[in-house]
Amino acid sequence: MFEKLEKVKSRYNEISGLLSDPAISGDQNEIIKLSKEFSEIEDIVKAYDIYLTTKKELEENKQLLYETSDQEMKELARGEQEILEERMQKVEAEIKTLLIPEDPADNKNAIFEIRSGTGGEEASLFAADLYRMYSRYFEKKGWKAETIDFSDSSNPGGIKEVIINISGKSIYGDLKYESGVHRVQRIPDTESKGRVHTSAASVAVFPEAEDFDIVINDNDLKIDVFRSGGAGGQNVNKVETAIRITHLPTNTVVQCQDERSQLKNKLSAMKVMRSRLYEMELAKRDKELTSQRKNMVKSGDRSDKIRTYNFPQNRLTDHRIGLTMYNLSEIMEGDLDEIIDKLKTADRAERLSSDE
Repeated sequence: MFEKLEKVKSRYNEISGLLSDPAISGDQNEIIKLSKEFSEIEDIVKAYDIYLTTKKELEENKQLLYETSDQEMKELARGEQEILEERMQKVEAEIKTLLIPEDPADNKNAIFEIRSGTGGEEASLFAADLYRMYSRYFEKKGWKAETIDFSDSSNPGGIKEVIINISGKSIYGDLKYESGVHRVQRIPDTESKGRVHTSAASVAVFPEAEDFDIVINDNDLKIDVFRSGGAGGQNVNKVETAIRITHLPTNTVVQCQDERSQLKNKLSAMKVMRSRLYEMELAKRDKELTSQRKNMVKSGDRSDKIRTYNFPQNRLTDHRIGLTMYNLSEIMEGDLDEIIDKLKTADRAERLSSDE
């Protein structure tokens, strides 16, 4: 661990020098990347400095205990020894936590997608409920939510698909645990016999990629322009403003029709495309780690059922960490902090144990 800490401290000092180097002052992308790396390791270096200082004080205090014959001085040294040992234990635990590799995308904004799944009309209504729940959560956090694409279902009040761009502080680091299949158990309004039905909606969360995160060759893109669809009347656009972009090497398709401007739709679609391709690159990087951690909280597999919302019992169950809560009505109003905090804690504990 200490060899790794010395390397981190050496890199910290190296970046500090590079940031003041006139040779790179004109390379804005390089400055952004170096500043980000500097910020990410700063807390580790500070904690390591506290560790080194405390270690030195411990050694000096032990020497004093060994050398002095003054009983009063010995008692003071013993009291100081207990304080220093407790501080040493705390800083060692902090360093271990800080050394857990951070997802490089945690501090990024996020592209957030909700789609109705199995269960017909009830699934589209549940997707709308999830959209409302997350919208309230974003609002409580003070995050900016910009709708990129929205498709309602044939069922009044239901949603087929919605794509949102969330911006703020450390967005992806909080929202990445929401990716997966969300299952609902409740009695539909149309159910005359009071039977509980099960349906599902899926959530996908991508880190918003910046231009320097991933490079897309224009020759790899197929761009189609068409008329926006909708429920009719004013919602149907009579001009071709909707955009569909296909990334040919990966067959990734992104469609955007929410804006009235073709240019705005294209920019939004490219934002989603970059983020999806960036997430694919992160998934490749994490493949080996995922195979080592069988019970990973964030598996990246959006086909996994992660959560069940049981309305008759006012119960929410997160299947990844065995969490059961009986305040579903509050959760559906956007009270998600407790769930997300527990998922983050479980993920950190899992990563820490896998590194030991």
